[in-house]
Amino acid sequence: MITVSTLNDITRLRHGFFTRDGGVSEGLYASLNCGFGSRDEPRRVAANRARAMRQLGRPAESLVTVRQEHTARVVEVTEPFTHDAAPTADAMVTRVPGIALGVLTADCAPVLIADAKAGVIAAIHAGWRGALDGVLENAVAAMAAIGADRARMVAAVGPCIAQRSYEVGPEFPGLFVADDEGNFETFFAPAPRAGHFLFDLASYVARRLSRCGVTDVLRTPCDTFQEETRFFSYRRARLRGEEDYGRQLSAIVLER
Repeated sequence: MITVSTLNDITRLRHGFFTRDGGVSEGLYASLNCGFGSRDEPRRVAANRARAMRQLGRPAESLVTVRQEHTARVVEVTEPFTHDAAPTADAMVTRVPGIALGVLTADCAPVLIADAKAGVIAAIHAGWRGALDGVLENAVAAMAAIGADRARMVAAVGPCIAQRSYEVGPEFPGLFVADDEGNFETFFAPAPRAGHFLFDLASYVARRLSRCGVTDVLRTPCDTFQEETRFFSYRRARLRGEEDYGRQLSAIVLER
């Protein structure tokens, strides 16, 4: 489990960016696969999620995750719900102690945000599409709507695919032309393959947060694609022709 100083400094808060280590799953899913959306055995996924929650000092039933579809939708969580009852969204906010907000990733960026004074937290699944469409801004606005102050928010961008590993096609930068006040080029570098680019997802996410008033942002120095022993990776699985892949969990909870 990886933690960051900006969130560790908040006494009433527990958080963790979990790696793929320490679970019971096997094969492609070895070992801490927390995604019910995978083809892993549900009982193993449930056991892995319970193990993760134990590391945060919470019971398994305190964890809530949503059906992630790369949307910009945010939901406020006021009470725990089961996986079967999970809404479709890519971010959650709450001010209820004891509820662990969790997002699942395998190259996309998990983002955890907290306003300690207001007692408001958020967990966000930020792939390039969700970030471009406004999931980060929507989550920050949802936090503000229940009492948080943007100036007090601290955020952490967890393990995701690094720029060196994220090659995109020639058409990809054009999707960002209208974004970032014309400075979208700063998130792209030439790739070894002619006409292709390397995209810096973590920096893009941090910039979007900064633009909506969250300036205290820490990024973890990880690369889910390259660090196979530590992280699941959708892109790595696809390039190898593997039929599926595991998902790592990132979670945040206010202590009671």
